[in-house]
Amino acid sequence: MILFRLYFEFFKAGLFAIGGGLATLPFLQQIGQSTGWFTQQDLMDLIAVSESTPGPIGINAATYAGFHAWGVAGGVVATLGLISPSILVILLVSKVLEKFKESDLVQYIFYGLRPASTGLIAAAGFSVVLATLVDVTELTTAPARAFNWFGILLAAVLYQAIKKWNKHPVIYIAASALIGIGAGYLHILG
Repeated sequence: MILFRLYFEFFKAGLFAIGGGLATLPFLQQIGQSTGWFTQQDLMDLIAVSESTPGPIGINAATYAGFHAWGVAGGVVATLGLISPSILVILLVSKVLEKFKESDLVQYIFYGLRPASTGLIAAAGFSVVLATLVDVTELTTAPARAFNWFGILLAAVLYQAIKKWNKHPVIYIAASALIGIGAGYLHILG
């Protein structure tokens, strides 16, 4: 039964997350909250792993979340659930695309989908920044402790490094991972 629910939940995410992998993140957050399969911290780990591994982030995220919920079978089922809507839509669209590709209605639909996709990606980015850099529960009681100052500093340094050196993103991801490992190690020792 859980495998069917995994498929169904990720099918919905794949069906409505127009715009690719990052647009699935609000849906993943909702899945985690409604099912308890993974926490907000697990979602942050999921994003980090999905961003740093090869392949589309949405597929990586579905595989990771499914595996976290139900092992290898869960990873496979969640991934199939996420990609099924795309496969079905591609099959349907390919049958009628030639007839409607010049249609004004089709052009207007795509014109409307662009801002929706942008909004989903922006919401996902905002959620990640908020969960990573701000502890909302501490904002009212101890505002100074509510902010992850190390994370904010790291983000500012990386932003400046990207502007100045314009290297491949893998270099910045690897550097961030090493800094995070070092900071975690120092935190454990201290």
